[in-house]
Amino acid sequence: MHSRRRRSALAVSAALLVGAPLLTACGQEAHPGAAAVMKGDRISTGALQGRVEAVRTAQRSAPQSEQMISGSGQLTRAKLDGMLRDRIVAKAAEDAKVSVSRGEIQRTRAELAKQAGGREQLEVMLLQQQGVAPDEIDDRIRMQLAVDKIARKAGIDPRSPQGNAQLNAELAKTSEAMGIDVNPRFGTWDAKKATLSSTTEPWLQDLSAKQADRAAQQQQGAIPQ
Repeated sequence: MHSRRRRSALAVSAALLVGAPLLTACGQEAHPGAAAVMKGDRISTGALQGRVEAVRTAQRSAPQSEQMISGSGQLTRAKLDGMLRDRIVAKAAEDAKVSVSRGEIQRTRAELAKQAGGREQLEVMLLQQQGVAPDEIDDRIRMQLAVDKIARKAGIDPRSPQGNAQLNAELAKTSEAMGIDVNPRFGTWDAKKATLSSTTEPWLQDLSAKQADRAAQQQQGAIPQ
């Protein structure tokens, strides 16, 4: 029962509708070396570029490396968006008094690896489809499990349209309270759609066997990428 619920939760797609103010030129000068700033925290440009390089390094040694690299031209923007989401979810989980244990992450990762056909297949699938480097997988799973717990703690079923809106509203409150400012050199934070420029990733992403099957077919040339 718990495994089915976890798999279904990981397959949910919810539009990201978190709001945050746009950093002005003056604000950029006030935070040199920062890709984004928020209350009590900052994301340095060095940390952001480190995430980008980790993905590029993994892509260069993966099957179909050229296709992966050419298909992820907005990687820097996408990684910053993900780093911001990590912080939003961590704060929302703290506020909701929910946590994710190391054991939960390990069990989920083992289950996903089994569905994908093995550890290496899971790593390739997440790198290819979501730009997640191997050493970022545990963090991605932690965030997905935390979002699921936040939704359940609030009595929200994010699989329904109404539930999606409720989940977005809950996370929007957290984002607004954090006062996120993004350095304009990395894009603009859309206060209405709550996305970093053109990024459209959902809060909860499909890390299940459905994507693993699709990745395997893509590698075999059975379906277009």
